[in-house]
Amino acid sequence: MNGLRVIPTWRHGQERLYVCLTDGRNIAWYDREAGRVNLLGDARREDVLEALGPFITGPVTVGPPPVPTPAELARLALHPDDDLAPNRPGEALLIALDRDPGPAHRLRTDPRRHALAAEQTVGVALDRLDGAGWRTLHSVPLPGGDRVHHLAIGPAGLFAIHALYARKQRVRIADPMVALGRRTPEPLLRRLRADADRASYALTAEVRPILALVAPADVSVPLPPREVRILTDTALTDLSRLGGILKPADVEALHAMARDRGTWSRV
Repeated sequence: MNGLRVIPTWRHGQERLYVCLTDGRNIAWYDREAGRVNLLGDARREDVLEALGPFITGPVTVGPPPVPTPAELARLALHPDDDLAPNRPGEALLIALDRDPGPAHRLRTDPRRHALAAEQTVGVALDRLDGAGWRTLHSVPLPGGDRVHHLAIGPAGLFAIHALYARKQRVRIADPMVALGRRTPEPLLRRLRADADRASYALTAEVRPILALVAPADVSVPLPPREVRILTDTALTDLSRLGGILKPADVEALHAMARDRGTWSRV
């Protein structure tokens, strides 16, 4: 056996058979009504088809998830409260600090302000990619209080980007642990992969995670982490040099879907 599991679910009134890895992440799904197997990546194509073999009835099309049609996008006319496009980098933190700014005098800077500075720095860098055909959404809310700091959509694909304030600190990464300076390591990369997986489920497209380190003094990564790209804020422009996957129309269609708050309500 190839270690994949097939899990039936109902989504938007239609049955789908999701193909999952042993850690629960989805890598494909079978839409029986459409006669289509949608792959979030092509690496395990044959394994996916083998796992779905007992469930497939009749001929099927196999490939990446289809991009929404103009008719589907027309139904996404959004109320301003449901449109995430106007969100500023660090929108959730800005609101939290406005509601509760904390003590006027304190010995150490409020950690929320460091986190905000990181998201704003990364947000500015990503917004500069707009001229290269990229679209970025900031502070994308997920159910349960989590959020994707930045969702970048461009010719090279989709990326869920987590900004981490590391100014003048040494960063040590041993998957899934990330340690800043002398702080206790935390399994941050596990969270990044989970957030990217939730985004993939919401958008029915592969979303890859990135950890963006803001102004670190040094970065130690003995072994490349699984699936997560590690970049500094000054290297985010490298995304524009990656090979093209999406056409401009695909980028706009996925951006239109992602900016709808309702897209994220069930992930």
